[in-house]
Amino acid sequence: MATPAPRPDQVVRKPSLAYRDILSDDGTHVRAWTNDPDGVIDGPTVVLCNGLGTNPHLWPWLLDPECGVRIVSWNHRGVGGSDRPRDRRHIEIEHFVQDGLSVMDHFGIDSAVLMGWSMGVNTAFEMTYRHPERVRGIFAMAGVPGDTFATMLAPFRLPRLAARALTVNLCRVATLSGPVANPVVRRVPVTPGMVRLLGRTGFMFQVADPEAAAVGLKEFLTTPVDWYARLAIATSRHPRVRLSRIDVPTLFVSGRFDILAGARDMASASRRLADRGVPTEYVELRGSHFIQLEQPERVHQLLLDFSKDLG
Repeated sequence: MATPAPRPDQVVRKPSLAYRDILSDDGTHVRAWTNDPDGVIDGPTVVLCNGLGTNPHLWPWLLDPECGVRIVSWNHRGVGGSDRPRDRRHIEIEHFVQDGLSVMDHFGIDSAVLMGWSMGVNTAFEMTYRHPERVRGIFAMAGVPGDTFATMLAPFRLPRLAARALTVNLCRVATLSGPVANPVVRRVPVTPGMVRLLGRTGFMFQVADPEAAAVGLKEFLTTPVDWYARLAIATSRHPRVRLSRIDVPTLFVSGRFDILAGARDMASASRRLADRGVPTEYVELRGSHFIQLEQPERVHQLLLDFSKDLG
């Protein structure tokens, strides 16, 4: 029987994590990972479509061997041991879908629940749109099914066109300034104290385990700024997925004060699916874009409840 996530005051066991290098359809080598290298987790299988450029250490509770969920995922192209594609244009959502399917094939997964975080929600919905037979349900966290950049900065109530223009142009600036910024970013001292300080900014709230979060944030900063910006610009072109073609159960989990994915847009997507009779639920938590770090118990329990009958 699946067990709930440990409380923040409990000692987490040694992380369970293993990597596999696989070949995606276009010949790009991608680094996949799983929290169940020995095949001992007694629980549903969930394929994690992670946030853009992020890594497994930003999910510390899922790396506990007793988490009750078998996670399979991968690092984005050019990130964390995954190669940059020969064709530099192959960094859009459709290519992440290819990578996800290749990862599933490698691990022998015919179909599974998809969990998307941030831009990974785009990947999850696009995969479901293109390959519905591979998806049993979508756990969508802090992300929308397409046109993500138009929903950013939602707490500031900017018009969609203005939000998109501002955020995309910031990424364009980062592609130019990246070579100068990279050496500086790599030297940023990511410590639990810095994570606590970030928790007072509103961009992120206080997290349950600052030490674990620091590990994930430190690894995130190893990706060159200009390459991350190129990934972001490419994925910004992903349009809204046609929800009329989505028929699997969905659960949207948003952070009320998320500035990188609009909670209102997530609620709207859930309502549109409900209007078609698709099983769906919307849950809004007090938090930011990093709600899995801020409220790990709540997010983990929602995942267990959603996936236990589908995975």
